[in-house]
Amino acid sequence: MNIRLPTSLVKATLLAATLSLLTGCAYFRTGKSHYAGMDNLLGRTDYGAAIQQIEKAKHKGYAQKDRAVYYLDMGMLHHLNGEYGKSNEFLEQAERSIEDNFTKSLTLSAGSLLLNDNVLPYAGEAYEDIYLNVFKALNYLSLNQPDEAFVELRRVNNKLLLLEDKYKKVAEKLNKAEDARETFRPGKSHFQNSALGRYLSMLLYRNDGKWDDVRIDREKIDLAWKLQPDVYTFSQPDLSPVTASVSPPRARVNVIAFGGLSPDKTADTLYLHTEENLVIISASSEGYWGEALANMHIIPWPGANAGYHFKVQLPHMKKRPSRVARITVDLGSETKLELQRIESLENVAVETFEIKKPLIYLKTITRAVVKGLAAEAGKAEMTEGVDDELLSFLIRIFTDIAIDITENADLRMSRFFPAEAYVGEAHIQEGVYPVTIRYYDYGNHLLLTDERGDVKIEAGRLNVVQSAYLN
Repeated sequence: MNIRLPTSLVKATLLAATLSLLTGCAYFRTGKSHYAGMDNLLGRTDYGAAIQQIEKAKHKGYAQKDRAVYYLDMGMLHHLNGEYGKSNEFLEQAERSIEDNFTKSLTLSAGSLLLNDNVLPYAGEAYEDIYLNVFKALNYLSLNQPDEAFVELRRVNNKLLLLEDKYKKVAEKLNKAEDARETFRPGKSHFQNSALGRYLSMLLYRNDGKWDDVRIDREKIDLAWKLQPDVYTFSQPDLSPVTASVSPPRARVNVIAFGGLSPDKTADTLYLHTEENLVIISASSEGYWGEALANMHIIPWPGANAGYHFKVQLPHMKKRPSRVARITVDLGSETKLELQRIESLENVAVETFEIKKPLIYLKTITRAVVKGLAAEAGKAEMTEGVDDELLSFLIRIFTDIAIDITENADLRMSRFFPAEAYVGEAHIQEGVYPVTIRYYDYGNHLLLTDERGDVKIEAGRLNVVQSAYLN
């Protein structure tokens, strides 16, 4: 028996459903409201207050599928706050979550291209997965656990070796999906060797007296500048003090400092237009994706009818301007040191994002067209024979809202990695020294004075001082 619902009830139901979709769309979007005021806290180096703010947002600001972001944020904030043991606890959880979520996402996304990345567990950006091990190593150095630091640095090298293979597996899975129309291929990355990771490895090998391994790491750093010009866009630092001869009672002290904030993700919009058996992708002249597309791309799409128009959002890795231009170190009244830049974490973030970018692009386009064509067909069927203009309008807008909500770009990523890494080494008489680190902007104005207090410098051991100003 067919039951015909009153038109007024159908209208009310559609209105309620539309409002429900609008208010519930946070599940499909990347919320960032819990970061409000955070840059101000970082500028004041009030890391304790930043930790409290993120802790309060654990459940409202981070859904269960975003828990890896929470672990990364907390791990980095505790590192900045000098709580190295707690930092490693969170970074360890982040690493496990990234690994588990990558496996889950691989299985889920391969089953259907219709799943937006936003609804999948966050599997981290490549640079986050790499640098969490660098900061775990730095934590272990501060905890006087050099063997554990070595383990983390080896993980960095292993992850870099396997980086492109990791996304080749993703492409293979996506190519097996039922809705695949074009062949998925990952992009290329020239980042295969971290100068910062190799530098820390050099210090550890030197501390153990393994000079041949020190030489090998030094050569790897030289190669980083020769083979990775898109990452190492600045002058190579002078590392000759690392291999210079030093005898007791003189000692070595190494200062490692970080400046600026890592990139954020923004959304670029692409527009899809259908012709007979074709989909035409275009973009405005603004934004990375418009430049990458050269404004137009055409995909053969058998069965597509002409005249439909959709839009999609794609994530774009955008650098955040840093105020830090130079960093100096005072070791007492006589020894001054100018730090040299050794790593651009922001360049690495952008470079490694290139690997997954073609996969995101084709997956998003495929999903949008399949769902969009189905929605248009559904709208036509649902509104057929509906004489009430308001009801017909509600049906159409309800369907459009449902599609738009689930097609937002995945903008999730950690917030508290630095943009740049700086290093320096001084050879001084062993003893206790008041260490002061100063950060300057491009006008040579003082931004921050970081008083590290009295630091004991001992001959024949690894003396590392760490500092950061994320502004």
